[in-house]
Amino acid sequence: MFRLYTQFLLFIITPLSVWATDLERFFLERETMKDEMILIDAFSQIFRSFFAIRQLLTNSRGEPTNALYVFTRLLLKIDADYPSDCGALLFDCGKPAFRTELNPEYKANRPPMPDALRQQLPVIREMAEAFGWPLLEEPDYEADDLIGAFALHTPRNVRIVSSDKDLGQLISDRITMLVPAPQNGFSVRDAAACQEKFAVPPELLVDYLAIIGDASDNIPGINGLGPKGAAELLNTFGSIDSWVDTIDETFAQSKYGKKLAGNAPLLKKNQNLIRLRTELPERFSDPEKHLIRRQPDWAKIRTLCERMELKSILKDLPQESIPAEQEVEPDLFSFAAVPEAAPVAPPEEPGEAKEEMVQGLLF
Repeated sequence: MFRLYTQFLLFIITPLSVWATDLERFFLERETMKDEMILIDAFSQIFRSFFAIRQLLTNSRGEPTNALYVFTRLLLKIDADYPSDCGALLFDCGKPAFRTELNPEYKANRPPMPDALRQQLPVIREMAEAFGWPLLEEPDYEADDLIGAFALHTPRNVRIVSSDKDLGQLISDRITMLVPAPQNGFSVRDAAACQEKFAVPPELLVDYLAIIGDASDNIPGINGLGPKGAAELLNTFGSIDSWVDTIDETFAQSKYGKKLAGNAPLLKKNQNLIRLRTELPERFSDPEKHLIRRQPDWAKIRTLCERMELKSILKDLPQESIPAEQEVEPDLFSFAAVPEAAPVAPPEEPGEAKEEMVQGLLF
């Protein structure tokens, strides 16, 4: 009998101890995350949010809300999964002069921002500030450059929220990317994931892109060398800098000889276009004080969602966001109430309709 009693106690206590250990690990990980730096490539994610929903969403006043809806979902997901007290949204501030001097056609192929997206920018910025994020930009720096400058001038672990392949050049043991995933949340792009995706390590990514070019930035590559050939070339012969000045001699007997002949100037120019400008601007010489993230102002977030009629987001906001006068006391005798007919469900918000979503269901 005593043995049976002992076994019963062990059966009860063991799961509790395991549960307690898991809970302790969870809170430890949450505290560790608070020390990480989260850098969000703002326009990359804003454009992605706008095009995530095929059909333009509007509120009852006719104001477009699709980018705001998906971007707010993104901010909620970041806050839930990566609750850091340090970070910022980084914005482009025009095309840097040093890049347009190298290539006057740099990004000249990009269409203008859609008016429906431009209309949403002020409230998107307002929403990001309500979530506690500093909004930073700097003349003659693109967002990628500022991200690189901050990431390389901190001892913290850094997570970069972006799908921009240029930012892969920053990946290290300390710096990783959070790439919004096609179905839910984020995929983590570390050195191993970079190698798997591009077949080169992060330190060769600038050279890889210099060879294949980047159509989205209007940077031409080497004719006849695509992703597979570029990776094979770099893995066989090393970095561009190790052979670019002797390109004709190095590849005289190689299958790459004719393709690379006379292209040393183009490769060097492409390297300078793609390589990030990572020196800190003077006003950010003490970067940490510019990257203090406040706690989300849930009441303001709720007010913005109500104003813009983001109804499906309202139900996902924490209870603390509800003003005191709106809180309803629990009915202690609800069990005795006569059941009523089930209420008619309100029409779904357009942003929730699956057939209208491309990536809007990510968050």
